Parts: sequence; C-alpha cells; structure tokens
Amino acid sequence: MSARLNANTESEYPTGFDIEKIRSDFPVLSRKVNGKPLVYLDNGATSQKPLAVIETLDKYYREYNSNIHRGVHTLSEEATTEYEAARKKIKNFINANSTQEIVLTSGTTDAINLVAQSYGRTNIKVDDEIIITEMEHHSNIVPWQLLCEQTGAKLNVVPINDAGEIIVEEFERLLNEKTKIVAIVHISNALGTINPIKEIIDLAHAKNVPVLIDGAQAVPHYKVDVQALDCDFYCFSGHKLFGPTGTGVLFGKQSLLEAMPPWKGGGDMIRTVRFDKSTYNDLPYKFEAGTPHIAGVIGLGAAIDYVSSIGMDAISAYEADLLDYATKALSSIDDLRLIGIAKNKASILSFVMEKIHPHDLGTILDQNGIAIRTGHHCAMPVMERYKIPATARASLALYNTKQEIDLLVDGLNNVKKVFA
Repeated sequence: MSARLNANTESEYPTGFDIEKIRSDFPVLSRKVNGKPLVYLDNGATSQKPLAVIETLDKYYREYNSNIHRGVHTLSEEATTEYEAARKKIKNFINANSTQEIVLTSGTTDAINLVAQSYGRTNIKVDDEIIITEMEHHSNIVPWQLLCEQTGAKLNVVPINDAGEIIVEEFERLLNEKTKIVAIVHISNALGTINPIKEIIDLAHAKNVPVLIDGAQAVPHYKVDVQALDCDFYCFSGHKLFGPTGTGVLFGKQSLLEAMPPWKGGGDMIRTVRFDKSTYNDLPYKFEAGTPHIAGVIGLGAAIDYVSSIGMDAISAYEADLLDYATKALSSIDDLRLIGIAKNKASILSFVMEKIHPHDLGTILDQNGIAIRTGHHCAMPVMERYKIPATARASLALYNTKQEIDLLVDGLNNVKKVFA
C-alpha cells in the first residue's frame, strides 16, 4: 500500500509555515547521499544546523575569537558579551527566573551528572531512594546508579505499559518518605512518549521531593516553561536544538543551586584560591570550571533566535501534522510494528519489521539516501521491556516533509522485496 495518503499533501501544511524557506536555511539538506537526495530522519540523535548558526560560529572564529570573563582587551570583552547574551536568550527561551539559574554544560549527560554528584552526594544517604522510569536514556540511569553505589541509596524504577506510557499509579506507589529525588525524561528518545511531567512534579512536590527533567528531546519541538512546570532541574542539549555539539544547559532553581557544592574545580569557578582553602564564585559560574565551548554557546544562542523566529507553537503544530501522516503511512506497511504508541507522542517513530534486523534495514535505506537510526538508542531497558534487540527509528524535525515520509515508506517496501 502506498504511503501517499492524499494527492496534494503539501497544501495541507499549517498556514504560514514556509517549509521550502526553512529547508533552504539548512545547507546539508541540498546534498546527495549515494546519488540520491538526502532524507535526514535522524533528528533524535542530532539535528542539522541552519546557516544562521554556521555563520555565527564562523564569525566568532574570524572576528573575535578570545577567552571570556578574564580579559580586558576588546576581543575578550566582545566574546564575553556574546556568550552572556546567549545565556540570557536561554533563560528567556525556557522562562527561567534568572540567568543565575542557567548553568552552561557540555550537554544533557553532563548536566545530569552534575546534579547527581553535587545535589545527590550532598543530600542522598544510605537507604534513601531515587525514582527513575523504565523508559530513560542511559544518561538518566547510569549517573543515578553510580550515586547509589557511592551512597548506599536504592534506585526504584517506574514501569511502562505496552503502549510505552509510564504507569502513574506505580509512580505514586513508589513515592514515599525515603524518596530524595525523581529523575524523569520529558519525551522518550526511543518511544516518542510525552510524559505527564507536570502531574509527576506535583505528586513529588506534595511529598517535598525535587524533580529533575531530561528535556533533550522536548526542547527542540515544544515550548518549555520551567516556571509553569515548577520543576527543580531541567536539562537539555544544544545539538538537538539545531545548535552546536558540546553545548548544553542545566536549569536549576536558584535556592537549590546556591546550596549545592561545585562538582568540578578549576578556573573561573573560584573567587579566591589559597593552599589551605578556596572560595567559590557566584551562580552560575561556580559550576562552570575551565574554558567552555565559547563558540558553541554563542551558536546555541543563534539557534534559539532561529527557532524563536519561526515560533515554537508553529513548529509543534507542523510536526504534529507530520507525525500523524507518518504514523498512518508506516502503519500501512505489512509486517511493520510500531514500538511506542502512546496517546501523547512526539515526532519519533520506532519500529521493527518481521524477519529483518534493524541494522540491515538501516543499511539498505542509506543506499537510497535515507538516514535513520538503528539500535537500542541508549535505552537498553526499553528494548528489554519489548523483548527486542533493537528498533529502527525515524525522528522528525521542522524541516522534514510528507514527501520524505513517502520516500521512507517506498524504501521500506523495497527492503521487504530484498528480503522476500
């Protein structure tokens, strides 16, 4: 059955969403792979970068490459101004209360480890409990396992149902007076499930338990308001938000960050250093030791400007339409099973095909210029939950089109013929 669900799909894109203009902003989308136009459907791993971000990086290295916070010369002052302007853009983008609540990291993984080792080592002791879920990325599992090994705490895991949704009743059952922190993904990278994090946060706060949210898959697709959510910590990566790799953000409530000790020591995070004792810098610099990825953070600011110019609500509406089209199209393929069919989903489609290993599937699609992700997606417990070794994953972004979904389905049907 063809994936072409109607004759004139492009006309059904949301009014005012100029997909051709958006695609022209991303230079890599014009290239060919194995002689075929690139169809990039691996946005859950990393997104492509708009020209505005690429040019921002180029300008930094060409015109004012310098270290920040430490120089009085012109280049250093210019770099510092742009770097701190990016921090303010991030603060506004997620509606934090202050730039003091925006800690710049190397990514989501780094941010979660910071909280585990700083907040966790300070506040979690033997026999205390930590709650995560069965759908977490490894970066929101392993740091808490390490903390449990260091402190003697216990890790509790909220199960998910067959649709890929957390079982909230089980979360409520696990939540008790021994629980010292809840760490939960906003959107599952392996399933696309959008978790009811506001409900989770409210339940946890009713027992005075802080909540960390892994927002790596959420921030590129939806408007996030950390004050409305009332989360205690929120983490995300720049490279999934059309920004450079090696950049990330930890939002933390100011009162919590002020009470937390530094995790890494070095330059810029100190106020005074003597051999008998050092004193530490103000927020957020106390958590930012060493020379950061200056160009990358400035580039992340440009990425935020870019998506803000389109509008996160417009992006969400466009991607919801695209996800609906893609879900129906893939469901039309015989012997294909979607893994993760939550009622509330983001633009991620994980699937398996009968008698075809996902790696073989991905390799053949690549021969046709179609880039998807195959494997366990750094979510091995999810694969174990569904008793499968891996899935193929097509993850969508604001520059993908229904025509690309059609090409994906044609490619999958060709894969079936190869293995027939």
